[in-house]
Amino acid sequence: MSETNTRQLIDDLRAVVADAEALLSATAHSADERAHSMREKATGTIEQARARLESLEHAFGAQAKAVADDAHRYVRDNPWQSLGIAAVAGLVIGVLLGRR
Repeated sequence: MSETNTRQLIDDLRAVVADAEALLSATAHSADERAHSMREKATGTIEQARARLESLEHAFGAQAKAVADDAHRYVRDNPWQSLGIAAVAGLVIGVLLGRR
């Protein structure tokens, strides 16, 4: 899953959790026993979703840091190759932009 998709998924899940919490607080005054048991169940589900979100964000951050560390290590170990790659990438981008 790409970084943009993962970030969008996290944002969407945060919105769902916030909406569910708002719904629970709006129905908090209902005295119906069935509504009370459903609120308790929903509260547990929301807490689980929040914990999974935090875990996902932590894993996503750790993965991004690992990729950045690998890139840094590669550039440090292979400075001339990195410079060549950057020069070729710049040339290709320049040619593509110059065609417009």
